[in-house]
Amino acid sequence: MDRAQIVHENFLRRVAAGEFPARRAVVSLQESDLTAAQLVQLFRSMVLSRQLDRTSRQMQARGEGFYTIGSSGHEGMAAIAAAFRIDDMAFLHYRDAAFQIERAAKLPGQNPARDMLLSFAASADDPISGGRHKVLGSKALFIPPQTSTIASHLPKAVGAAYSIALNKRLGRGHDTNTVLAKDGIILCSFGDASLNHSTAQGAFNTAGWTAYQGMKLPLVFICEDNGIGISTRSTPGWIEASFCNRPGLDYFKCDGLDLLNTYHTAAQVAAHVRRHRRPAFLHMSCVRLYGHAGSDVQTAYLPTNAIEADEANDPLLHAAGLLVANDIMTNPKIIELYESTGARTQRIAQDVTTRPKLQTARDVMASIIPPKRFTVTSPSAPADQRAATASPPTRAKRAALFGNDLAAQKSPQHMARLINWALADLMLAHDNIVLAGEDIGPKGGVYNVTAKLHARFGATRIINTVLDEQSILGLAIGLAHNGVLPIPEIQFLAYLHNAEDQLRGEAATLSFFSNGQYTNPMVIRIAGLGYQKGFGGHFHNDNSLAVLRDIPGVILACPGNGRDAVLMLRECVRLAREEQRVVVFIEPIALYMTRDLHEDKDGLWTFDYPDPTSLDPARPNRIALGDIGVHSSGDGEDLAIISYANGAYLSRQAMKLLQDQHGVKARLIDLRWLAPLNETQILAAIAPCARVLIVDECRITGSQSEALMTLVIEKAAHAPALARHCARDSFIPLGRAATVTLPSRDSIVAAALDLMEQTDVAR
Repeated sequence: MDRAQIVHENFLRRVAAGEFPARRAVVSLQESDLTAAQLVQLFRSMVLSRQLDRTSRQMQARGEGFYTIGSSGHEGMAAIAAAFRIDDMAFLHYRDAAFQIERAAKLPGQNPARDMLLSFAASADDPISGGRHKVLGSKALFIPPQTSTIASHLPKAVGAAYSIALNKRLGRGHDTNTVLAKDGIILCSFGDASLNHSTAQGAFNTAGWTAYQGMKLPLVFICEDNGIGISTRSTPGWIEASFCNRPGLDYFKCDGLDLLNTYHTAAQVAAHVRRHRRPAFLHMSCVRLYGHAGSDVQTAYLPTNAIEADEANDPLLHAAGLLVANDIMTNPKIIELYESTGARTQRIAQDVTTRPKLQTARDVMASIIPPKRFTVTSPSAPADQRAATASPPTRAKRAALFGNDLAAQKSPQHMARLINWALADLMLAHDNIVLAGEDIGPKGGVYNVTAKLHARFGATRIINTVLDEQSILGLAIGLAHNGVLPIPEIQFLAYLHNAEDQLRGEAATLSFFSNGQYTNPMVIRIAGLGYQKGFGGHFHNDNSLAVLRDIPGVILACPGNGRDAVLMLRECVRLAREEQRVVVFIEPIALYMTRDLHEDKDGLWTFDYPDPTSLDPARPNRIALGDIGVHSSGDGEDLAIISYANGAYLSRQAMKLLQDQHGVKARLIDLRWLAPLNETQILAAIAPCARVLIVDECRITGSQSEALMTLVIEKAAHAPALARHCARDSFIPLGRAATVTLPSRDSIVAAALDLMEQTDVAR
């Protein structure tokens, strides 16, 4: 017999016979501070969670439902929900339906049964994801949506908790786009198996590290310990041994099968964290019923007596026993509540299966791009949908901030210094911008790009983080949940790979899985690409952007010169502020300090700093998303070169040799924006040219060149002769050999001449 049916029949039989499990704790109803009415409400939430699990399995059997990872055995989370406020933001484990149901009971007008069943049915009417996934979540209940997380939500919970005190230090309140209360708490729940994931361990370490230094971090980690992860038993005692004396984390333990004990402990945790603003670890023991999911057959890996032992400890039976023992409900009334709740979920299920579903690719993709914010304050605009107010950087403010650097801005400079000034001006204009990363404080970063910013804006806005990229990106995601505009820095492109899921699985998906209700706008600065001389190896010379290019909705910017870098960075911040986008800004390391283009001391790769206060129409002060750069020698119609970053720089060198020595008049299309590509501008720019050479410093497999080749072949109005010149499929070595696998000035010239020769012969 199906285990769900066995648990169901056991409950009815044992309640009718009064066969309740023995009391597990010594906390009485009076000592727990729960009233009889509150205990009944908790039981109602637990019962509804259970009946939703049963209904979801029945829906799946009929082909009407699509998700059966349930919450049965974890219903004690209802008591934890009762101990915290609605506005204590909660990042939930996928077995926490009872938590959301109980929280919904605190807010009039909520219908969690219908909401969750719409989600089970993947209906477009699902109020949180719009039918894109079965997720727990609710904008009204301060529950951002989570999918099947493997602890990937823990780093952003740390960031959200950090944001509360940060906004206070910044002097920002609810009227400036913050979301969380100044005395709020962040909750984050997860399973005992995922606790061992490196992402979780990084979050615990960062939380403890932060608190150990005396910084405020009102965060509660809730470990739901059911003793098993899918089919693998957890090691008994491991969690308590690991966390009972962990620096910076205050450990609490409760019995999730005993509502009185769980509520009493959770209330203590809430009071402790709200008062001391320190992170806590709440270890809740529970059981897992029905197996991992609907398709999971527990008897394949567990003995029957172990399964039956957990079923005998059904938390609903424990709760029913409390109600009877305290003369609050009778056995028949408990059965009546249970059966009437089941009948109600069945009725709702019949209705929700008739509701609209997503039908087209356009429907599915509608929430990948977040909604734009209102750019002006309006009574009709919700506070969390207004772009944060900005103070234009007046000349007086800039003079006070930059001091002697103001004079230097009148002469051409290299890219690193220009980016530094751009960051300073942006922080001056927008008081909610915060930078975070390794070594970006007093040191100014590995390449001095953030020099002086710590002195100018202080440690509150220039955050030196732990050396953990997962925590850096999680911090940024959490800050963005609370009205901060984060600009996190990843020190080297290769360092992104151990944290890429924070971008792919968390930041980029938030709008998609919340139907645009939740967003985490940010600008991620990453120093990367190849061509470093005398330094590197593959950890510092990483010439692959493939990991970023295929993430839906993420904008990928990559400037090739200092002036473009400034104007594009300003546009990136605008996109994050006003359009709530997640933007990745790749800074080519080899061009940071580059000054010369063709010969020593020509200074042709230094540029004037675009004055942020200038409105001179003769000097456009913006590079909009998708705008390409076009540079020509003569009319430039013999050959079009498409490139970006270091490739654009080297192609400019090659173009001079092509014209001076071979009479080839070429034009360079500098992409600037790698995702999304501006196909219209690219095709228009190459239209006059009979030949197109794509120069890509990334590896031939998985590089941008593949998309560009496809674009030209599929969509160009004419069929130009087409070739690409890319880096070899190799890691980059150290020393003089560091550039031999990459395109160079001379190899670009050779590739161009080869293309010219081939087409001349063909004619």
